[in-house]
Amino acid sequence: MQTEAPNKKKRKHRTSVAAGLWLIKRIEKFLMRYSEFQDQPFLDVQKFKWHESLETDWKKIRLELDNILQHPETIPNFQDISKDQTNLTKDNHWKSFFLFGYGYKFEPNCELCPETTKLVESIPGMFTAFFSILSPGKHIPRHRGPYKGLLRGHLGLIVPEPKEECWIQVGEEKANWQEGKCLVFDDTYKHQVQNNTNGTRVVLFLDVLRPLRFPGSVVNKLILQLIRMSPFIQDARRNQIAWEKRLGDD
Repeated sequence: MQTEAPNKKKRKHRTSVAAGLWLIKRIEKFLMRYSEFQDQPFLDVQKFKWHESLETDWKKIRLELDNILQHPETIPNFQDISKDQTNLTKDNHWKSFFLFGYGYKFEPNCELCPETTKLVESIPGMFTAFFSILSPGKHIPRHRGPYKGLLRGHLGLIVPEPKEECWIQVGEEKANWQEGKCLVFDDTYKHQVQNNTNGTRVVLFLDVLRPLRFPGSVVNKLILQLIRMSPFIQDARRNQIAWEKRLGDD
């Protein structure tokens, strides 16, 4: 039986990706008609009640993070889990410790972080939660997030000095993390990250549902369910499970 030529497969893949992006952009325009927030890079964190519990109990999260960081060999590179990130990072300087990914719970990691897990599970519409760990000197180039139906949150956990040299730029706006404080932003604006210090930067990285009025809220949940079942997310899920299994076998 003849197999499909690699070049033909690549063309099909590019065509399907382009069609998907075309559709997503039109859905995003529809959703923004029902958004409870203006279309802007950074959002007022006070509008999200969940930030209060994270900021109140951030030291509990930090304690669990410190335990994880004692075993760096157990923390994969981001691109080891999400292969699509190789256009952003190919080295060992951006690591990710996943608790949840697009609604899938990774039990072994959650068992190591019970307080963090309890806190993020209490966030309405939480889709993804992981520790995002950047080595000294790491730069994540400008890129756009995949979908406007989610908003991104960062809780600063380890922010090296000088803070001014460790920043995120979203659109044309730049911000610095603070330990124990949250940022909320729209990652569909082009954004980049720089840790131009001699220390490691760690945030609790969250994706949460964008607050939308009906019927936008219903459409958004349907689209996210389809994305959740897509090959991109399923591949990342399998990679995370394989990583856990490999650690268990060791």
